[in-house]
Amino acid sequence: MHPTSLRKPQARLQILRTNPQLVGTLAVVGGAVGIGFVPIFVRLSDVGPIAVAFWRFALAAPLLLAWQSLSLRPQSSSRPGARPAFSPWLLVPGLFFTADLSFYHLSIRYTTIANATLFTNMAPIVVSIIAWRFLGERFRALFVVGLTLSILGAVLMIRSSANSGGSHLLGDALGLLSPLFYAGYLLTVRRLRADYSSSTIMLASAITASFALFLLTLITREQLLSTSWQGWLLLLTLAWFSHVGGQGLITYALAQLPAALTSVILLFQPVFSTLIAWVWLGETIGALQILGGICVLLGIFLAQRNSDI
Repeated sequence: MHPTSLRKPQARLQILRTNPQLVGTLAVVGGAVGIGFVPIFVRLSDVGPIAVAFWRFALAAPLLLAWQSLSLRPQSSSRPGARPAFSPWLLVPGLFFTADLSFYHLSIRYTTIANATLFTNMAPIVVSIIAWRFLGERFRALFVVGLTLSILGAVLMIRSSANSGGSHLLGDALGLLSPLFYAGYLLTVRRLRADYSSSTIMLASAITASFALFLLTLITREQLLSTSWQGWLLLLTLAWFSHVGGQGLITYALAQLPAALTSVILLFQPVFSTLIAWVWLGETIGALQILGGICVLLGIFLAQRNSDI
């Protein structure tokens, strides 16, 4: 083998090592792919919407515990994961996620997937305002242009199939609450990643959310247990692929990227969800959705290139 061909993979690895923002961006895109399946899994599941959220965390917990056990090793105090002591702040992301998924999953059941996806992906507005006002994150003009373009694209993608009135009023109202709590989740994880590893935060969040969602499932008297092996397989895929894989990548990326930029890149999720619905469920993609997808991708590019970090 020619020596130049051996140097190419090494050169790519070197680019990744010296460019944490690129690595973080790729991780967020991968995470968006993972969580892009969530609306379909929730809709197809035979258990209640809050119960789906419970199993997402409960079935993910053993895998997260194994991940945490493998990652426990001496680390420099300047790296994430260096603080070994437990902090009550580790419980906060799980509580935010409990509220977020409860409202989001209920919204999916009571309104269209398009509406629920639209509302939950408004989180970048909340995150950007809070990150600017309270976390000291500063943005260049083109970041704001990218944020605006991405949100416009997300609206265009699903506006053609959205129904924001009538019998869907309750679902739409629940969906509007979801991004507030998801923004809280992203911002607290961003802060915790300065001291704790992804595995530590993910495990603490899973344990906290599992207990909270189990109690909510009992209170609402939802169906807790699936009645088929296909239903259990769907829940396991949701827990391991979408949560451990997708959400794990997003948690990792929050140590590499500002919270506002991460939330904008996550707008890739509705783009991917639309493609899944087209391929898997046979939903049509209109001209507005194609235009919206282009706007989202262009907005992500502008925000990623012009974030002030």
